[in-house]
Amino acid sequence: MKIMAVDFGDSRTGIACCDKTEMLASPVTVIYEKDLEKCIEKTALLAKEQKAELIVVGEPKNMNNTIGERAEKCRLFMEKVKESSGIPAVMWDERSTTVLAGNYLNATNTRGKKRKSVIDAVAATLILESYMGFRKNSGKKPDEI
Repeated sequence: MKIMAVDFGDSRTGIACCDKTEMLASPVTVIYEKDLEKCIEKTALLAKEQKAELIVVGEPKNMNNTIGERAEKCRLFMEKVKESSGIPAVMWDERSTTVLAGNYLNATNTRGKKRKSVIDAVAATLILESYMGFRKNSGKKPDEI
């Protein structure tokens, strides 16, 4: 199944996709958009262009597993992208993905403007890898998660 992951942000939204076999997750792009409706539109269009069969949106839960204001905004974003694209969508725990993405970029010595331009796509890739790993290990279908 072709899956697209989204690391939604107020100014930058990272996008990653996997291949049909769900073996490889790769960063695709970063959408630079502060307007929520335009970001939803661009994300839905990209999902269609990528031929995504499922959209996974990162859910920034608090460390104590509660849902805060940011997670609610991400859920609203997910619902609107699902409605706009006609593609099923789910939320997926994204705690610490931006920190891990930063660690990966440190390891590759990616700094400055280059770092800022890719960190959100790398975070989306980590969200997607986590989701794919869960699917592979649990054998559950998207609607069962």
